[in-house]
Amino acid sequence: MALVFTAIADAWCNLLLLTRWQVGPTVSVFDQLGFSTLALVAGISIGLYAFGMTLNDLIDRRRDAAIAAHRPLPSGRVSPATATFICMVLFAMAITCGAVYAQRSSGSWFSLVLVVFTAMLIAFYDFAGKYLVAPGLITLGLIRFFHSLIAAPQMPVPWHSLLLLDHVAIVSMVAYAWEQKRPALSRRHVGLVVGGLVLLNAMVIGLVLLRRLDRFTVAAALRIQPGLMFPAMAALGFITVAQFIRLKSPSPREAGQKLMLFGLLWLIVYDTAFVAGYVSLAWAGVIALLLPVAYLSVQLIRWWSTIVSLSQRPAFKRAE
Repeated sequence: MALVFTAIADAWCNLLLLTRWQVGPTVSVFDQLGFSTLALVAGISIGLYAFGMTLNDLIDRRRDAAIAAHRPLPSGRVSPATATFICMVLFAMAITCGAVYAQRSSGSWFSLVLVVFTAMLIAFYDFAGKYLVAPGLITLGLIRFFHSLIAAPQMPVPWHSLLLLDHVAIVSMVAYAWEQKRPALSRRHVGLVVGGLVLLNAMVIGLVLLRRLDRFTVAAALRIQPGLMFPAMAALGFITVAQFIRLKSPSPREAGQKLMLFGLLWLIVYDTAFVAGYVSLAWAGVIALLLPVAYLSVQLIRWWSTIVSLSQRPAFKRAE
């Protein structure tokens, strides 16, 4: 749940990109947005992210009882009825914030449609996608893609949402292989993921050009400008980080787990890079602050989980 800050950063980034695109380089972005708009977008992200986490725990409670009995549901600290209620409240939170945000966004309700569709993708992944390998990996990327578009369906800078899609899907695929999960990742799975990403990227770029070429040049329609160098450098930086993780980890499984964690945290680096290149360095600093907050939250929750597990009575199974 600590990684919810990565989702907030993704949504805020696209919101800032949209606002700068709409008001131009001279108008204050914050004056145009206000705190309430940022809070609404954060509320959508928190609701959707926590809804997905809670739903996943509900679905996996029997499996967790065998391999992770210390977790809240299998340990009995939280009942399935309470967890179901929490899950519904979180979904309602995302819908409510989405509806208010959509009403404020010039009467456009497409943002609310994206909230519902993203929740459907999350539910599909939790129920079935995570067992289907290639479709599941692509679904993880699509969840990030559509979530980032909720605040800015106009796609002011299409490369931002596309980079989130590609990064999450590819990092998840590599981590899946390193952790040696089952069913094993085959060449066919890799081909399906890579081919699916190429197709999705081509479709999105084609749709953006189709909508904007009557008013802009190709470069202007796709927002190809010097600021794009920052996220490009961030992408190259992560390749170096991934190689370092693989070399320094004692086992492929541990490397995969670290890659997944740092890969998700790196999304904030991408968000910061896009805001620095297209909005302002000051706002990039605001987004960047979410990175240490997310990392420290991960460490805090791990520490708390250890304390809670140590406080539980040991569970013994009857010998066969």
